[in-house]
Amino acid sequence: MNQKVLKTLEYNKIITQLTGYAASTPGKLLCQNLLPMSDYHEIVQAQTETSDALTRVRMKGSLSLSGVRDIRDSLKRLEIGSALGIPELLSISSLLTVAARAKAYGQHEESEEFPDDSLDSMFRSLEPVTSVNNEIKRCILSEEEISDNASPGLHKVRRSMHGINDRIHTQLNSILNSCRSYLQDAVITMRDGRYCLPVKAEYKSQVNGMVHDQSSTGSTLFIEPMAVIQLNNELRTLEIQEQKEIEAVLADLSGQLMPYTEELAIDLQILTRLDFIFAKAALSRHFKCSEPKFNTEGRIHIKDGRHPLLDPQKVVPITVWLGTDFDLLMVTGPNTGGKTVSLKTVGLFTLMGQAGLHIPAFEGSELAVFEEVFADIGDEQSIEQSLSTFSAHMTNIVHILNQADSHSLCLFDELCSGTDPTEGAALAIAILNFLHNMKCRTMATTHYSELKIYALSTPGVENACCEFDVATLRPTYRLLIGIPGKSNAFAISKKLGLPDYIIDDAKTHLESEDETFEDVISRLEENRVTIEKERAEIESYKAEIARLKSGLEKKEERFDERKDKMIRKANEEAQQILREAKETADRTIKNINKLAASSGIDTKALEAERTKLRDSLKKVEGGLSLKQETKKPHKAINPKSLKLGDGVRVLSMNLNGTVSSLPDAQGNVFVQMGILRSKVNINDLELLQENSVSGPGLESRRKGSGSSNIKMSKSFGISPEINVLGMTVDEAVAQLDKYLDDAYIAHLPQVRIVHGKGTGALRAGIHKHLKRLKYIKEFHLGGFGEGDAGVTIVVFK
Repeated sequence: MNQKVLKTLEYNKIITQLTGYAASTPGKLLCQNLLPMSDYHEIVQAQTETSDALTRVRMKGSLSLSGVRDIRDSLKRLEIGSALGIPELLSISSLLTVAARAKAYGQHEESEEFPDDSLDSMFRSLEPVTSVNNEIKRCILSEEEISDNASPGLHKVRRSMHGINDRIHTQLNSILNSCRSYLQDAVITMRDGRYCLPVKAEYKSQVNGMVHDQSSTGSTLFIEPMAVIQLNNELRTLEIQEQKEIEAVLADLSGQLMPYTEELAIDLQILTRLDFIFAKAALSRHFKCSEPKFNTEGRIHIKDGRHPLLDPQKVVPITVWLGTDFDLLMVTGPNTGGKTVSLKTVGLFTLMGQAGLHIPAFEGSELAVFEEVFADIGDEQSIEQSLSTFSAHMTNIVHILNQADSHSLCLFDELCSGTDPTEGAALAIAILNFLHNMKCRTMATTHYSELKIYALSTPGVENACCEFDVATLRPTYRLLIGIPGKSNAFAISKKLGLPDYIIDDAKTHLESEDETFEDVISRLEENRVTIEKERAEIESYKAEIARLKSGLEKKEERFDERKDKMIRKANEEAQQILREAKETADRTIKNINKLAASSGIDTKALEAERTKLRDSLKKVEGGLSLKQETKKPHKAINPKSLKLGDGVRVLSMNLNGTVSSLPDAQGNVFVQMGILRSKVNINDLELLQENSVSGPGLESRRKGSGSSNIKMSKSFGISPEINVLGMTVDEAVAQLDKYLDDAYIAHLPQVRIVHGKGTGALRAGIHKHLKRLKYIKEFHLGGFGEGDAGVTIVVFK
């Protein structure tokens, strides 16, 4: 990938952010050297590693790799048998500690729901060399200190040194106390590694010893008293022995590491790679990225892509596709509308994806593998080379045309601008036509109307625009594919206060073709906005219909469950009554048999009666079942003769009702049975005869007008009872009004309102409403066996 495009598309800024997430120096170096790849399999492998690392971070938390050190020089010294110094051994120990931590992080239980991924083999290949690492930690406390227990010889030497030090300080404290008047300060100092006293120059002869130093003024001499010279000599000898013991300890530790140089090299390589991979995962998590799918057919489909270098609170996601129905996309629109950002987003996402980085876009976005990405974006003017803006851009375009092929992605910002518009537009069309014929994937921004027409009239070329709100004079930054953009120069100028007569004069200088084209674009934009609003309304209606349908289906299911439950309960109660009757009869007959036997009466007749009674009970019991048998209608109904409002009996439910819809192709109709409306097959219905319906005054009106027939038909479907349990007062009154009207029209003498006892608020609200109805003669609470205070009986006039 050429270096120029990396700078133009600001890929290096992404790499800088990636480097900040690496914890080790080798990992940071690997991040800094990351470049886009062009091999499909390598790209997919890199993307998979990033995704697997991100999955582990989400499931197990972050992995700290901050202790990884570059130990390659130390490994070379070990290979030739050299002993390592304290800092080198500590670096190796730090590396091994991180390796142990990473290996534990990579392990998971067999029962744990954690998929095998591309990182498993790396974690398994780590070798912490725990025994040697523990020995290094035991012997070396810091870069300046070796433990006293590192070796028996070192322990013995340091114990002797402590003894000599104590003796020296005892002697010096004694001299200090006896010769305090000779001393400049009452302290013990070190000079050339030996203990001395600061003696005043004039008292030099009073302190017998060796002079090691003097102050800058010459007033103080640092004298080593003769009494401690021998002790200092012994201490110096012990220090030399101590250094030899330390060197022996370091040589021993180095010798223990020599067999593991290959394992150490592998650990360094794997941990550096893991640091690099987890840095990519951290970057993906920061930008809320997703793994793109890759193809080698040149297809790009970015869903809600957000440029990673823009403010995440303000950036507007764009959706763009290329390479399916068209391979050249022409983006138009006003300045500062987001055209350049759209170009850079597509180019930067391609570079990031081919480098193994996730992209900040919606899940399922697709990118193509390109061998080269070319971009001509920004001001290319060069004062040093005496090139104008147009010349500089053209120099870059010539280079692109010489290098680009069908495996390239080309991005042009304001193609052939900076020169005569007519010549620039013609030149731009020729350049784009050349790239289009080469099947090169191309995106270009422009203000030229000729290029918009070229995109409309050329197969495989598509228009796009960055939306602009003329009412607010602000771009929306939305990219709309399939619609050419409008410059909006006149609208913007008018909004900013340019007089109408100047704008009108400017319109007269427009070519008629240009004006017509701009009008077409305006109408397209208006139609698009209208269609989007209508589409949103349709989606809202569809969602509401789906919600209502779901609610009705649930209500129907609850009704069916309730109906089956009631039938089962009734059959179970009937069977229980029969069982109790049978037991009572058996018990009574046995008692009679006993009495008859004790009285000497012949019991054969009684036993025969008992057998007959038992047989009768069995027949009745056998006739009951938890599932009622469906009765057959006495006379089949002709679907063509069935009319709306006909009175029918639903045989399976043993309820009367009225037909509220005509039969469909399967013979199903809707029947209204009181407050219940159910879908029933015509084979489960039986027509009701008029003379089978009874009610007050019905005989006198049987030969009446059509309205009487309507009333009789109405009565077929009215239940003598309404249930308003669980409703509010307002809901109950609304249901009650319609029910009472229907019941009154149907000439029912009285009806029952089931409202329950509860707090009494519902009952009080219903009674208050009933007092206002003039066609009600009276109402009262139900008596014993009628529901008591939970039911109100209403009598009509």
